[in-house]
Amino acid sequence: MSGSSSFFDSRWVQAPANVNEPGDGLLPKGFRAAGGACGVKPNGEPDVALMVSDEPATTSTARFSRSGAQSAPVLHCRQESKLWQLRAVVVNSGNANAATGSRGLGDAAAMCAAAAVAAGVDPHQVAVASTGVIGVPLPLERITAGIAALAAELRAGGGEDFARAIRTTDALPKEVTLDVILEAGTVRLSVQAKGAGMISPKFATLLVFVQTDAEIDADEADLLLSVCVRRSFDRISVDGQLSTSDTIVFQASGASGVRIEPKTEDERLFGEALDAALRQIALLVARDGEGARRVGRVVVKGGDQHLAERVAHAIGDSPLVKTALYGGDPNWGRIIQAVGATLPGMAPLQVDISIEGIVVCVAGAYVEHDHGALVQAVAREEVQYEVVLPGDGAEAERYFSDLGHEYVTINAEYTT
Repeated sequence: MSGSSSFFDSRWVQAPANVNEPGDGLLPKGFRAAGGACGVKPNGEPDVALMVSDEPATTSTARFSRSGAQSAPVLHCRQESKLWQLRAVVVNSGNANAATGSRGLGDAAAMCAAAAVAAGVDPHQVAVASTGVIGVPLPLERITAGIAALAAELRAGGGEDFARAIRTTDALPKEVTLDVILEAGTVRLSVQAKGAGMISPKFATLLVFVQTDAEIDADEADLLLSVCVRRSFDRISVDGQLSTSDTIVFQASGASGVRIEPKTEDERLFGEALDAALRQIALLVARDGEGARRVGRVVVKGGDQHLAERVAHAIGDSPLVKTALYGGDPNWGRIIQAVGATLPGMAPLQVDISIEGIVVCVAGAYVEHDHGALVQAVAREEVQYEVVLPGDGAEAERYFSDLGHEYVTINAEYTT
């Protein structure tokens, strides 16, 4: 039933058959959003954003960074926000409000209070997120003034402005709105995200905000988000660095009047749509990768699940694999090196490796292959690797960016 898709543009993520891209620029029913500039970033760039659900019965759930150095907004949300009843999300970019001590916690609370006034909700129903440079106090007066100004700008077509204002080093937009056709009726699903650097599984340096006008119980929303995060943001790597500020918020307004009951066909159909949307967003994060040319996907089969996950993680995080990907270098020795470093004591290593379906290694040893075809394959924008370990049953996946000169330039000059 779906038509052509401008969002699902990768061979690795397929648009579900019951999904359409409406193209009208409107958020799901019940939601309004706005984004603007308040002076955190230079040159008048957008840096403050507000998302509001007008429905009192809105349900929600959230996920946060697993870092031991969590930002003040993450700590505030986990301690003070009603994560199952979030009506509003307020975000600033350009400053992470991380490693800022008690002042940072107070600033995060002040942002929630300002957003609560702008949205007309309780402060405990507001989630706050900040992204940008670490270790610098927020210019709080500018931000609270910016939040107040957004109150008059909130609109159903404000999702794009919201998405633009939450970005930092992103070169690619990461947002989508989908209509999801269910047996009980059609619901709308929107996602806005940012993320390009400091990306590592569990889960990634990013902010992701999801809205739907379906009616979903908070427990069911939490289950759906948990499954989809494991299949998307837990599987990407740009540089293997874990952020202080990762935040994902999922809100369901219920304004469509279409209820998704647990363990029904509609739950399956909606879950597939959410899964596909978040996997494609995750792929866009890896593809962005602060100066990246190419994105890789590695699938590891065999061994037990823990072992397969470790190997996939090692390959996706390897700077040698990433630089080979950046250069379009068919050096599969980088792959076997990463596998061997993960599995000491298993020599001789019995592993098979293929790149874009071209088998280059069997049982840990070189096999004859078409080198010219391999050179052409690794020059593509998407490159797939497959590693087969001894044993059956397990399978793990990672998306990862390459690593090149532009990444070094961006991060060497990040605060200057």
